[in-house]
Amino acid sequence: MNQADITIVGGGLAGMVAAIALARGGRHIAFVAPPAARSDGRTTALMDQSIRLLGRLGLWDKIAPATAALSTMQIIDGTHRLLRAPTVAFHAAEIGLDAFGYNMPNKALLAVLGDAVATEGNIRVIEASAVAIDIRDDGVTVTLDNGEMLQSSFVVGADGRNSMVREAAGISVRTWSYPQSAMVLNFAHSLPHQNISTEFHTESGPFTQVPLPGDRSSLVWVQKPTEAADRAASTPEVLSVQVEERMQSLLGKVTVEDGVQVWPLSGMTASRFGKGRAALIGEAAHVFPPIGAQGLNLSLRDIMALTDILCDRPQQAISATAGDQFDRKRRTDIISRTASVDVLNRSLLSDFLPVQVLRAAGLHVLASLPPLRGIVMREGIEPGRGLGFIPSMLMEKLRRKAS
Repeated sequence: MNQADITIVGGGLAGMVAAIALARGGRHIAFVAPPAARSDGRTTALMDQSIRLLGRLGLWDKIAPATAALSTMQIIDGTHRLLRAPTVAFHAAEIGLDAFGYNMPNKALLAVLGDAVATEGNIRVIEASAVAIDIRDDGVTVTLDNGEMLQSSFVVGADGRNSMVREAAGISVRTWSYPQSAMVLNFAHSLPHQNISTEFHTESGPFTQVPLPGDRSSLVWVQKPTEAADRAASTPEVLSVQVEERMQSLLGKVTVEDGVQVWPLSGMTASRFGKGRAALIGEAAHVFPPIGAQGLNLSLRDIMALTDILCDRPQQAISATAGDQFDRKRRTDIISRTASVDVLNRSLLSDFLPVQVLRAAGLHVLASLPPLRGIVMREGIEPGRGLGFIPSMLMEKLRRKAS
């Protein structure tokens, strides 16, 4: 029976980053994942906190050439309702950053992470699938479809929304669905994006353009399922015109590229995010709509918290309650982010006038109060950062009044 400190089940983006972070934290990792396709045409926007993690792991310089900076994020009310919100622009320079984050093709990110996993001495890559997982007080046994059995002190479930690790740990989930689908695509445009990401709020959901290198952008267009299916079945020329019209021609002529995908929107959250000798990260723990660039950024915060717990003293044995520690550490962030994304999405769908008033008023306040906008921006890229800035902001105001 093969031994490791930690077994990671699942080979996606979250699983690979977790393997690298925990291995470089001094733990011996068994990384269990069947061979994965590297043809993912989607993109990922990572915020400043996530970029700093990749920098600490020595990965950012290899990824950076394939990315585009997100220096400005603007929200435009694209609804046709009587009560419309003002346009709000958030500039990274307002909080002392060159960029809120960077957008990158998943293919480039997967390539860099794959190379790092393959060359990391503390990681043993096992191209197999788990068929049974036994989580006990004294350790974890993972049985693979090749007949091999792995013994470790801890198991990390990075195996998606149908997680075997979650099931083995006896952790239940709450699921929900939305009357929406997300169309995901990349497109070229005739005018430069100037590193500006624009999110149009529409009656069917957000329409979010995010810069890519050159005169290209990625798009997540949340819409009614029937409309998404019809548009996906149309010709690239027709879809290009529709995207340009929805963009209000802000980027000039649009040319939609091959690889349009449509995904039904749903949500899921686990009742616990860790238990005993197991922890859940990524979509094994939480799933929600692609709004506000929260998905992988939330997963990387999972990994940062897990690394703090499991690698604080890598020469010592892993505690039998490390999963419970992880659950306590991650609960507030995950629940609050899931709830905020859900409320924002449902507010766009609601025709209830008071809901529209609240949404418009909130955006108006952000547009007119720079200090509050700064707090929201800091909190958006790193939980606690915005709230932690309030005392220093108040002290600065008192200092100015006294002088």
